Amino acid sequence: MNQIPRPEADASVAAPRSDAPAPQTGAEQQRRLPATLEELRLPDGRTLYLLGTAHVSQASVDDVRAACDLLRPDSICVELCAARHRNIQDPAAWKQLDIFKVLREGNAPLLLSSLVMTAFQRRIARELGVQPGAEMIEGIRQAEALAVPLVLADRDIQVTLRRTWRNLGFWSRLKLLSQLIGSVFVSESISAEDVERLKQGAELEGMLAEMAKAFPQVKKPLIDERDAYLAHEIAAAPGESVLAIVGAGHAPGIRRLLGEPIDIEALQRVPPASPWPKILQWAIPIAIIGLLVYGFFRGGLEESLASAGLWVLINGLLAAIGAAAALGHPLTVISAFVAAPLTSLNPMIAAGWVSGLVQAWVKRPRVDDLEQLPEDITTVSGFWRNPVSRVLLVVVLSNVGSMLGTFLAGTLIAARTL
Repeated sequence: MNQIPRPEADASVAAPRSDAPAPQTGAEQQRRLPATLEELRLPDGRTLYLLGTAHVSQASVDDVRAACDLLRPDSICVELCAARHRNIQDPAAWKQLDIFKVLREGNAPLLLSSLVMTAFQRRIARELGVQPGAEMIEGIRQAEALAVPLVLADRDIQVTLRRTWRNLGFWSRLKLLSQLIGSVFVSESISAEDVERLKQGAELEGMLAEMAKAFPQVKKPLIDERDAYLAHEIAAAPGESVLAIVGAGHAPGIRRLLGEPIDIEALQRVPPASPWPKILQWAIPIAIIGLLVYGFFRGGLEESLASAGLWVLINGLLAAIGAAAALGHPLTVISAFVAAPLTSLNPMIAAGWVSGLVQAWVKRPRVDDLEQLPEDITTVSGFWRNPVSRVLLVVVLSNVGSMLGTFLAGTLIAARTL
């Protein structure tokens, strides 16, 4: 296990700056410092100011500005990784998305999940008139204004998503994706007061407890592991006083883990996939083919053809329904119907890959579609209308339909054969 490092204070960072304001009394600071700011001691005795925020809150933006003005920290940590920091610095990064590469690498479900979560945050931010992640952006600005180091303290978003995805079984993945996609249809508004309540202890603990109950496998990589990663990176930040700007949900975990041994390398590894999905991918086709052969010897060619027809009809129909539900092109729906009965017997190819590639070929996403993507995903109609997000929906829903068709057709064939 790697112990949290204890860097020596950098004199050039920790030295008082000439532009620092006149010291204020403790009473004056108490009146103006944010209520969610905690003063803690790092393992080596330096001072940590831990500021819990909400990512769609104007009050949190004001809190960051007030904390920086009053504390004048020697370094500022933000809950961002390098990739998310680049996206903030370059909002046009969506233009570089290669949808065909996403499909080839099998990352459509991950990207779709990420887009849905982004859409939810953007929708709330729009209602409240705040830019998503505005408090992190303010932290970046303050680090530049104060000429102090900016520490990107969060784990790489791709590692987090992959570790989360690998932690889920098939049905948990299906449940999570259905709830995420279902959240696009939720139009319930949220007020600034609702957001601020989520920063408070009781409300926050209740929300995290509900999440842990619904998706226990998600909380560990999404919250607990990132708490540890953030604690490690914050403790390694330079300077005698460190301001850490993090989502309020991470503050209790960071506070608890400061000074604890943290295996940072283990947190950065993507665990190997479980062998069981691969085993099932081969076992199911072998079982289906075995049933068809057994049916031939038991009931003759007519029985075997009847079972094969059942397989084609159910598997193809449910995959086509999935493609149609994503508003895929008619050629896309047809390709899903034709591909599903074949791809379900070939673990190397998924029905959604075929239908997704056909959809991307028929309605090839353009640069302006990529530019419009961040805006379109904030509405249900936009999510289904944008060619990029529609391709992802085609992939995921076609695959879901094909998988359901495989289980249903396989069960019916077994019932009539055995």
